Amino acid sequence: MRTYIGRQQAISAGDFVELALGTPVELWLGVEGETDEERVARQEAARDILAENPGLPDDVARIAAEVIEAHAPELFNVVPLIRPAGRRRPSRKGAAA
Repeated sequence: MRTYIGRQQAISAGDFVELALGTPVELWLGVEGETDEERVARQEAARDILAENPGLPDDVARIAAEVIEAHAPELFNVVPLIRPAGRRRPSRKGAAA
């Protein structure tokens, strides 16, 4: 089964992220082994993109929240842990001695 976003085929998770952001992830995170000149150029390009699209950080946060909500709801289901009967926490008074 093939997945397309617009006219672009998305094969990997990275493809989905790139298509959602409109830019490659490496632009924002960098790549291992990049030179100082490459890093400066990448950061300048990122600044230009943010200047042209100041809502991009909000869009990214919204997309991330939607993905987490849709695919990892168990992250938000906090369940208190129950201690077994008869076990007590050690006193902090004795810990300092």
